[in-house]
Amino acid sequence: MAEQETVETVAALYLGNILYALEACALGFEQQGQGDHAAFYRGIARKLAEARGREKA
Repeated sequence: MAEQETVETVAALYLGNILYALEACALGFEQQGQGDHAAFYRGIARKLAEARGREKA
């Protein structure tokens, strides 16, 4: 039987794509003059990247 997918396993598999999409979103907000929104999405990306770094350590 195949392993059941979880949010954790799917997010881990596609983390690079997720980080790229969050940065693209942040860039769009910056271009619209919405720096606070851009910072919010970059904050999410930073938390995800840091968590991955702790996993690998």
